Amino acid sequence: MKLFYSPTSPYARKVTALAHEVGLTDQIDSVTIDFAKPDPALLDANPLGKVPTLITDDGVCLVDSVVICDHLDSLHDQKRLIPQEGPSRLVAMNLASLAQGIMDASINQVMEKRARAKEQQSEAYLRKHQGKVAAALDVLEGQAAEGALECLNLGTLSLGCALGYLDLRFAEEGWRDGRPALAAWFAAFEQRPSMVATRPQ
Repeated sequence: MKLFYSPTSPYARKVTALAHEVGLTDQIDSVTIDFAKPDPALLDANPLGKVPTLITDDGVCLVDSVVICDHLDSLHDQKRLIPQEGPSRLVAMNLASLAQGIMDASINQVMEKRARAKEQQSEAYLRKHQGKVAAALDVLEGQAAEGALECLNLGTLSLGCALGYLDLRFAEEGWRDGRPALAAWFAAFEQRPSMVATRPQ
């Protein structure tokens, strides 16, 4: 398999962390993408030019992180990180979606700041996405306090990657402030070998 990815992308990190968890890293040829220099091979595989993009052993191109994770999770004999049925599947996928929303809102802020000079940036746009992140984190603080984040699955793995991205791009905003349970959960979770191995620099 070939994986096009960026080490700082939280979506790509979710894929690589899952691959570590299920023991598939040696089956994946990872290709680092520099977005300052468009990669013809990536554009040939995925016209959107987005990461992560996975080319399966059968030559099928997968262009979404959740789809890629679902495929990788079908290739091992361990306990599935995406439950296949029942309430546990709904819980895991809902948490994964909430974590992805944090990633989306965070990246929207990063792109706004990169695309425009400071005086041209939309403060309303930035505040809207900051508010989305804060509201999601407040919900997750409650879940962490209730012990609802203790099961390893795609949801908790996605959340770990989302919080890691906040540390990478928004460390000065102090997402841990007022959220001691979520901060404690992440302090433990980020020590998992999969998280250490995929930590963005």
